[in-house]
Amino acid sequence: MPGTTTQTLQGGRTALTMSTAAFTACFAVWTIFSIIGVRIKQDLGLTEAEFGLLAGTPILTGSLSRLFLGVWTDQYGGRAVNLLVMLSAALATFLLSHAETYIQFLVAALGVGLAGGSFAVGVAYVSKFFPKERQGAALGVFGAGNVGAAVTKFAAPFVMIAFGWQSVAQIWAAVLAVLAIAFFVTTRDEPDLIERRKTGAKAQSMLQQLAPLRSLQVWRFSLYYFFVFGAFVALALWLPHYLVSAYNLPIIAAGMLAAAYSIPGSLFRIFGGWLSDRIGARKVMYVTFGVSAVCTFLLSYPATTYVVDGIHGPITFRIAIGIVPFVVLLFCLGFAMSLGKAAVYKHIPVYYPNNVGAVGGLVGMIGGLGGFVLPIAFGLLNDITGVWTSCFMLLFVLVSGALLWMHLAVRRMERRRMPGLGDLPELPEMASLQRPETGASDPGRAAPPQIP
Repeated sequence: MPGTTTQTLQGGRTALTMSTAAFTACFAVWTIFSIIGVRIKQDLGLTEAEFGLLAGTPILTGSLSRLFLGVWTDQYGGRAVNLLVMLSAALATFLLSHAETYIQFLVAALGVGLAGGSFAVGVAYVSKFFPKERQGAALGVFGAGNVGAAVTKFAAPFVMIAFGWQSVAQIWAAVLAVLAIAFFVTTRDEPDLIERRKTGAKAQSMLQQLAPLRSLQVWRFSLYYFFVFGAFVALALWLPHYLVSAYNLPIIAAGMLAAAYSIPGSLFRIFGGWLSDRIGARKVMYVTFGVSAVCTFLLSYPATTYVVDGIHGPITFRIAIGIVPFVVLLFCLGFAMSLGKAAVYKHIPVYYPNNVGAVGGLVGMIGGLGGFVLPIAFGLLNDITGVWTSCFMLLFVLVSGALLWMHLAVRRMERRRMPGLGDLPELPEMASLQRPETGASDPGRAAPPQIP
């Protein structure tokens, strides 16, 4: 039966290669407003909050569609669903180049966001070709398509300056359409879909697919992904604008530096998948949240000038993060998030092998919603506080909450599996000094002397 072998099934390598290429193009389109949005903001005179809404609107569509696209992939196959998603997103991206008003841009952005839904399709499609011992690495390779955000940051500024932002939208749309057709032609259907066609078996219904979503564990995974992926997308959209405004960099330089965050946040996902297969996804998540908490705490500290009353008069000094340490911290944050993105999706085929589409779709939807909500929150915090680093303050609170919930859940599972852990002394080496319990097996034995 498909899925019981320990070897990669026929067509698996091609499916992984083409799915990764397709997802890279989709992600490049999905984050297109990170570059062209800066020029549109200037042309329309948008506020910070309006810009955050425009940049986050494609993320909304891509997120909400993931749940249904994941289920449809399990029912109808990844090839047909992905072809439809990519061609629809390509058409919307081309029409974006003809938008003129803010409302028109928002409507076009909703269609562009369909490109983000390809992730749920790819996870459900690719996982069917690999045994569970290799799914972490395989999904890590597929997830490296997040590097499409860096492709946009590297290439789009040059195209925009040379030919205008409209050309960026048109070229990205054409590439997406070509890759959609190439993906459909070169890949084959999933093994379980082929088996169902042979036997005439029916796929699980929508309600059956969604049944695991009642589990609190699924929603906990979703919170993890809200940070490791949602915050990644949010920063990928926000950083060029942040660097232009906070550090007064030109748009090309801002795009290059923002890629220092996007590239490790994407490519190291492959390493995260491999590492999750080797040492376990839980340990990887602890590393992810620990490093991210440190990085966001340091990045959240605003540039501050202090005046101290010295012996010979006031002493003034300033604490601020320069552009070099800022980029280094971003690299570390992106690296940690890449590990976490792979680790979260390592759990899903293992815990829910028959509902990868639905569970993966929900987790991806909640994570994607982070990419929609957070840019808007960043803009609102800027308007309210007037502090650029407020975005990292919010992320520090978010990752600290996720780390706490995960740790409490792990401790609760450990106590459930080994109830005796709760009876162990805090210091095992002092156990011999404790008083014996009432009803001991040797009642005639004298109790040890009490220690004052």
